[in-house]
Amino acid sequence: MVNAAEMGRLPVVVIAGRPNVGKSTIFNRLVGRRQAIVSDEPGVTRDRKDGVALLRGRRVRLVDTAGLEEAAPETLFGRMRASSEQGIAQADLVVFCVDARAGITPADAHFANWLRRQNRPVLLVANKAEGRAGAEAAMEAYSLGLGTPLAMSAEHGEGLADLMSEIVSLLPDEETLAEKDGEKPLRIAIIGRPNAGKSTLLNSLLGEERMITGPEAGLTRDAVSVMLEDEAGPIEIVDTAGMRKRARVQEGLERVSVSASIEAMKMAEVVVLVLDASRGVDEQDLQIARLIEREGRACVLALNKWDAVKERQATRKAISDRIDISLAQMRGIEVVTFSALTGEGLHRFLPAVRRASEVWNARVGTSDLNRWFEEAVERHQPPLVDGRRLKLRYMTQAKSRPPTFVLFGTRAEQLPDSYKRYLINGLRETFHLPGTPIRLLLRGSRNPFVKQDER
Repeated sequence: MVNAAEMGRLPVVVIAGRPNVGKSTIFNRLVGRRQAIVSDEPGVTRDRKDGVALLRGRRVRLVDTAGLEEAAPETLFGRMRASSEQGIAQADLVVFCVDARAGITPADAHFANWLRRQNRPVLLVANKAEGRAGAEAAMEAYSLGLGTPLAMSAEHGEGLADLMSEIVSLLPDEETLAEKDGEKPLRIAIIGRPNAGKSTLLNSLLGEERMITGPEAGLTRDAVSVMLEDEAGPIEIVDTAGMRKRARVQEGLERVSVSASIEAMKMAEVVVLVLDASRGVDEQDLQIARLIEREGRACVLALNKWDAVKERQATRKAISDRIDISLAQMRGIEVVTFSALTGEGLHRFLPAVRRASEVWNARVGTSDLNRWFEEAVERHQPPLVDGRRLKLRYMTQAKSRPPTFVLFGTRAEQLPDSYKRYLINGLRETFHLPGTPIRLLLRGSRNPFVKQDER
């Protein structure tokens, strides 16, 4: 894992070109995994996506960008182009891709002319140049005036080794980073319904227009990871596509986007569930929260667009009551109110995330745990099962992340759910474990005086 400070020192290689020339496929090939969503549909990539690639022994920060298209600045495609241009402005090397099968288009020529004026080293790549015919077609890219085109086929892996060598040869001289175990970043995933303000939140935290935002729902399609630091250390934040009700997810691309969101949630330590506070909590928000709980992630409830709420006290109470009733397993969840657009209340966001992470990582001393356990059992005896009372002996914490406890006793596995809830609620209140999932595992023991079946 590369921490935020190291990430900032890596040379930046930006992959650019018009839509559907194979930029994301090249990105995935170079980082060594399917990190960016790819599809035959043009314009799938909308936000810049970062990854670290090891090329010929040298680490680089690789950036996948949206397709370059001519469009008015206020339109979606205009905002996508502006995001790509911002990424190119920070590049140490631009890999400019064209489609060898389609030939050189007026858009290719236009953006090649624009690139020459940016004073950035450019490597021209003619992608989709499979076989001899493709290599011959790639030579048409000479007309762009960006040097000798490198013919390759990212989909089939042809020319990938040459691409790696060319990139490394064109990078500025830089001392190799000293290998050291940096502080691991806190991993956060931003989850929620479409148009709740997830990308606006990330932009506000970064202080730049890193993600494309607008009134249109569903702008973010891929899970995009960025690094930042606060006073406590590095943070990796993943912005994800909006998650609609399963019955409404129809297109194959949207299914892939939702899958990427769920995968990002599984890899996170803290999941931020962003809600549009002016709309309150609906069933889809609760379904997402239940998924977070099932995966055992820490959770922060982020009430965005708080500036649009008129009856703030009543709204806060209504949302809290709904959460307490519908999500008893996450009682005491961290709730933070803010406006990502104006920045009002945003200073409370990262401290709330840090507190949720601390609870998720909490450990309880064995002596304190069993002292509480004895008192809890004495206060409320276990119920009778088949006419016999269960004998619960002791409890220990097996692990954190999330806090997981193991209860030992004779026939402990028969403990009713109601008594399990009693113990979990007691653990949460006594040891200050609000809002985090708590796991309670039951381990029964055999009675040595009861003859067991011989096997």
